[in-house]
Amino acid sequence: MRSRATVIVLALALSQMLAVCHSFSQEAPENARKIVARVAPQYPSIARSMGIQGNVRAVALVAPNGTVKSVEVKGGHPLLAEAAQKALRQWKFENTPHESYEIIEIRFAP
Repeated sequence: MRSRATVIVLALALSQMLAVCHSFSQEAPENARKIVARVAPQYPSIARSMGIQGNVRAVALVAPNGTVKSVEVKGGHPLLAEAAQKALRQWKFENTPHESYEIIEIRFAP
């Protein structure tokens, strides 16, 4: 009986944690910095010939002046990820008083 109560309490705690995480993810787009200049990635010819397509997800560390300091790829095909990184390093965001991390998703389709 005691283990059943423990499982129920843990399940309730987990559901509350997931609800909090979900609410944060909904707020993220409102807090995102505006993109001032966007450079389109070059679709790698080898990826195009192999029929590789999809999304690349990345997190960019943006300096207060709006330049991209670093890019960390979080998902996507490696051939596409490299092209996305090169393009994202050239993007320019609006100025703010502090650094920020921006979540970006780039779609590659032939």
